[in-house]
Amino acid sequence: MSERTLYDHVWEKHRVDTLSNGQDQLFIGLHLIHEVTTPQAFAKLREQGLPVAFPDRTVGTVDHIVPTKHVSRPYEDAQAELMVSTLEQNVRDFGIRFFDPSTHKQGIVHVVGPELGLTRPGMTIACGDSHTSTHGAFGSLAFGIGSTEVSYVLQTQTLALNRLKVRKIQMDGELGVGIYAKDVILRIIHELGVKGGLGYAYEYGGSTIQAMSMDERMTMCNMSIEGGARIGYVNPDQTTYDYIKGREFAPTGDDWDRQLAYWKSIVSASDAKYDDVLCLNAADMTPMVTWGITPGQSVGIQDSLPAIDSVDEQEQPLLKKAYDHMNFKPGMSLIGQPVDVVFIGSCTNSRLSDLREAARLLKGKQVSKQVQVFVVPGSQQVKKQAEDEGLDQVFIQAGVEWRHAGCSMCLGMNTDKLVGNQLCASTSNRNFIGRQGSPSGRTLLMSPAMAVMAAVEGRIVDVREYM
Repeated sequence: MSERTLYDHVWEKHRVDTLSNGQDQLFIGLHLIHEVTTPQAFAKLREQGLPVAFPDRTVGTVDHIVPTKHVSRPYEDAQAELMVSTLEQNVRDFGIRFFDPSTHKQGIVHVVGPELGLTRPGMTIACGDSHTSTHGAFGSLAFGIGSTEVSYVLQTQTLALNRLKVRKIQMDGELGVGIYAKDVILRIIHELGVKGGLGYAYEYGGSTIQAMSMDERMTMCNMSIEGGARIGYVNPDQTTYDYIKGREFAPTGDDWDRQLAYWKSIVSASDAKYDDVLCLNAADMTPMVTWGITPGQSVGIQDSLPAIDSVDEQEQPLLKKAYDHMNFKPGMSLIGQPVDVVFIGSCTNSRLSDLREAARLLKGKQVSKQVQVFVVPGSQQVKKQAEDEGLDQVFIQAGVEWRHAGCSMCLGMNTDKLVGNQLCASTSNRNFIGRQGSPSGRTLLMSPAMAVMAAVEGRIVDVREYM
């Protein structure tokens, strides 16, 4: 097993006990909640007459089911209105801090936590959402959990978990023009597979990762779950500390000094022992696009789609299913493939830096008349910052729909959905069948830069040709 890694250090500092079944009971430093996975959890507390154990360690917002176009209350979608009003009642009754739209701090839970300074190194974090791994970018252990586990955390502020192995994924070198963190994580998933991380925590390191901004590191950690890893993390460094300092809920004064010392103490040791190591070269990176129905079914933009017999026999049925659903054929190129919808948003790529890059490439251009384009900021704060910089006007003048904050078309749980077999160039994290709201809809995952140029051209292109 691993030794002296950040994972080991943080795990041991939060381990309350080892249970009779061999699992460790971990104290959870921060519990993030939203409207979709909490109704049953709070109902269980009410049935048992229990309080929330540590309400000051629980923070809520709304994101999954809220609309991003017409946001006046009551919502047009009765289910959305019910879920949001239920959470509003629960946070009032149990004394939980809540960021609804009236606070101007609402947004995707994995955007709100970091931008408010709630997410910090050396923490254990839980949320009823699989992409909680995002918060590992700060050097925390962040676990996505289900509704039953949400109830356990509300009741006890702990989780019973199996200890994971640790795989170090090291990338060195400088990324080329037109290559982004989204391309890197898609390449890693392509290399290791969607099940390659089962039983593992992924530690991302090397000069390439160290050079990334916090937004880029969050993109990397966000999609760890797509590679099968329970969590992903980056060791905290000066980039991390500079990002946190001065944010609303960040520590100050003597408390900052104490916590900074702790943050530095939990980084992986130079002689840390890992269960596995994967080394990659940034010079080998290329823009990546998924073509199939799992995040692992991807190709470099200049590569042809794989032959069915190029994979192990047990994987061939899934490839055949992907080709049937996507209406693609082995050997074809994605370049030139027409798209119907472009979605720029989600907890993977909806931060200010993502919107800045998309607007930079879009400025002075028009999106294709054949394409519907959504840009959905990850939070109200991101939306305001983008508007203060005039990014919204770049999008609107180019023919893009500029929306309110939320998960939007990432998961089709709200009113933003594909229709029929539309093909969507998306900056989100999953391309499963039906993920974007239509059972016959088709999703290609890519970076914001690749997506915005697909919007302009009305087809998939290599963004490097436009840079």
